[in-house]
Amino acid sequence: MKTNKTIETILNHRSIRKWKDEKLSDDVLETLYNVANRTSTSIGMQTASIIRVVDKEKRAQIAEVSTQKYVNEAPEFWVFVADNYRNHRILQEADASEDHTNDVDRLFSSFTDAAIMAQNVANAAESLGLGIVYFGSILNDARRIVEILELPEHTFPVIGMGIGYPDQEPQLKPRMDYENRIFTDTYKKYENYHEVFKKYDEEMVKYYDLRNTNGPVDKFTEQAVAKYTKQQIKRQELLQVAKEQGFDLGNIK
Repeated sequence: MKTNKTIETILNHRSIRKWKDEKLSDDVLETLYNVANRTSTSIGMQTASIIRVVDKEKRAQIAEVSTQKYVNEAPEFWVFVADNYRNHRILQEADASEDHTNDVDRLFSSFTDAAIMAQNVANAAESLGLGIVYFGSILNDARRIVEILELPEHTFPVIGMGIGYPDQEPQLKPRMDYENRIFTDTYKKYENYHEVFKKYDEEMVKYYDLRNTNGPVDKFTEQAVAKYTKQQIKRQELLQVAKEQGFDLGNIK
């Protein structure tokens, strides 16, 4: 496998949930801002933004939504936002047609923009010796996040990120073989997935998650069953919240 320093940093990614009590310098922040700003974007429309949350009360409220206290502990906490508000306003000011400014295409394009931006920032942060963790858990109650961050119409929260200098050294979490996720020309299906992932299951039960002091984690196949048979009720409202934010999702209920 051909590698370089950038690739080695990416391959060594680990979620960090404990950071040193050290602020990021203005120079480091400026670097991350520019990385975010230079991220690829659908048809050049730059439909993603970041809310940098420094207010302690807002942090506490977000931590309550996510149920993860280390939202409060990260030196930096950012929320990546799908953002069509700017361009919608540009059309309004130009007295142009707004018929297609809020359709499902705009939602998905801006959602993708925000996700790509987040990963770009993650890669850059780790290359600078920082550690990050994603907070998909902000979507436990998207409506509440909209309220906390005072997001205008035509925007939607995508994912949170904690950033700082690591104060822990987690194990590298095992991943399934890439042959099970990367296919050529057509999607490859298997007769028995428990059999396919038997070796991976064995690797997973040797992995220690620092959040769990009781020992190694469950097999991947057992985790999949546990997580896919449990529904998070508030997350079933995501499309409704998107509609409340002004996106036209057609006949989707």
